[in-house]
Amino acid sequence: MKTILNRLFNNYNLSKNEAKNILIDFAKGKYNASQMAAFLTVFQMRPIALPELQGFREGMLELCVNIQLDVDRSIDLCGTGGDGKNTFNISTLASFVLAGAGYKVTKHGNYGVSSSVGSSNILEYLGYQFSNNEKKLNRELENAGICFLHAPIFHPAMKNIAPVRKEMAVKTFFNLLGPMVNPIQPSHQLIGVFNLEIARMYHYIYQGSDKKYMILHSLDGYDEVSLTGDCRLYSNDGETTISPSLFREKPIDPALIHGGTTKAKAAEIFLSVLKNESSPAQKSVVLANASLAIQNMEPQASFQECLTIARDAIEKGRAYSVFSKLMNNQ
Repeated sequence: MKTILNRLFNNYNLSKNEAKNILIDFAKGKYNASQMAAFLTVFQMRPIALPELQGFREGMLELCVNIQLDVDRSIDLCGTGGDGKNTFNISTLASFVLAGAGYKVTKHGNYGVSSSVGSSNILEYLGYQFSNNEKKLNRELENAGICFLHAPIFHPAMKNIAPVRKEMAVKTFFNLLGPMVNPIQPSHQLIGVFNLEIARMYHYIYQGSDKKYMILHSLDGYDEVSLTGDCRLYSNDGETTISPSLFREKPIDPALIHGGTTKAKAAEIFLSVLKNESSPAQKSVVLANASLAIQNMEPQASFQECLTIARDAIEKGRAYSVFSKLMNNQ
C-alpha cells in the first residue's frame, strides 16, 4: 500500500485493473484501518478517474454474493448519497410507490454515512430484517412486489471498510459505487448522483450496458429530483434538463424536504408519506422521482400519465399496502 499511496500522492491515477485488485485486497483484509483511510482520503482530495471507477465497480461485482431472484424485469431506485443535503428518504419512498403501482422493485441500499438516516437505517428501524436468503427475498417480491438488498451482506469488501467509512463520516468513492453494484443488476434503474462529473461518468459506463437507465443530478447539489431547482437528466436517449414545472410544481424551499436528524423523525416522515398524510412538498418530491422511474419502465407512456400512476399509488393506499405486506413477511 505504501507504494500505491506514494503514487497517488504524486497525482498518478490507477489503471482499471489496479483499482479492481485493490478493492479485492480490501475484501481480503490485506490493509489496516489507517491504510484504508489514507487511500479513501486521496479520492476526497482529487476527482476519481473513469478507469478507477470502472475498476472498483468490477471488483465489487466480482466479489458480491450472487443470488437468483424470480424476476426478469425490475427496477432499483438508488442514490449515491454524499450530497450533504440530509433530505428524508425520497428514493426509498419512491420505491414503495413503484411497487404500489405494480412494478417489481429490487432496491439496493445501505446505512447512512454522510447523512443522518440512510435507506437501511429507516427500514431496519421500521422492522425490516436484512437477508441474502433467496427464498425470503423471492417471497417478498411475490407478496409485496419489493425486496431490499442491504449492501454490506452482499459485498464482502464493505465489511472491512465500513468501520473506516463510519469514522470518517464523509462521502467516499464507495458512495459512487453503491448504485452500480446491485447484486442482481436489475433491468431498469433510476440513479441519483451528487455532481455532474459523476453523472457523466455513470452515463458513459451505462451506455455500454443493456440496462434501461435514468441518471439524475439536481443542479443545486441534490442526488435526486429535489424540486428546489432544475435537474440534469441522462438516459439511454441522451441528456436534458428538467425543471419543477414538468411536475406542475414551482421551486420549493429546501427546508421543506429536510429529513430531520433522528431515526424516529425520519420514520415519522416516511410513514406520513406512505399514508398520504405528509406535507405537500414531501409528497410532491416523492411523486416526482417515482413518476420518472415509472417512465423509465414505461417509455411509451406520457409523463403526465406516469405522474397520475404514481399519485394513485399513494392516494389510493397502494404504496402503504405494499409496505404493510413487506413488513408482515418479516
